[in-house]
Amino acid sequence: MSGPAARTERPEDWFARLLAEHGPAVARLAAVYEWDRDEREDLVQEIALAIWRALPAFRGDSSERTFVFRIAHNRGLSHRWQRRESAVELAEAEQVPDHRANVEEEVARRERYERLAAAIRRLPESYRVAVVLTLEGLSLREVGEVLGAGENAVAARLTRARRQLRILLEEEHPSG
Repeated sequence: MSGPAARTERPEDWFARLLAEHGPAVARLAAVYEWDRDEREDLVQEIALAIWRALPAFRGDSSERTFVFRIAHNRGLSHRWQRRESAVELAEAEQVPDHRANVEEEVARRERYERLAAAIRRLPESYRVAVVLTLEGLSLREVGEVLGAGENAVAARLTRARRQLRILLEEEHPSG
């Protein structure tokens, strides 16, 4: 569905659908801004409330997914600003599960995840956000819409993040 004029869902149903479709991804994005489990759960609730409040203003200028991620990103920034903390130690974070993988793949995926997560933790926050949104399947245009940046800026940010990730992963497990 694109805009409010085409919307036939009741606001309550629309909100429930958005949370069902995007809730796990929003929780993973919230983890960029808050790694303490209890605080992260509070942030996810703040994001859900912000989505509910923003529904009447949705004009369909972007996809619903971009709309949800933009709100999550803005609430994450506000949360970080309100806490006025420097980068939170990500080592305290628990993985926000992605239930799409089957059980057999979970062990191998978990090891890859741990290595990648450790490397992502060491990236600057602006790179982490771009990487997480990309991993959630957003296009460069959508990431740019969420971050308020152009596609070229997002592409450059991701290129620098990938370069840093390669270096960090190589430092952890040298090939030679």
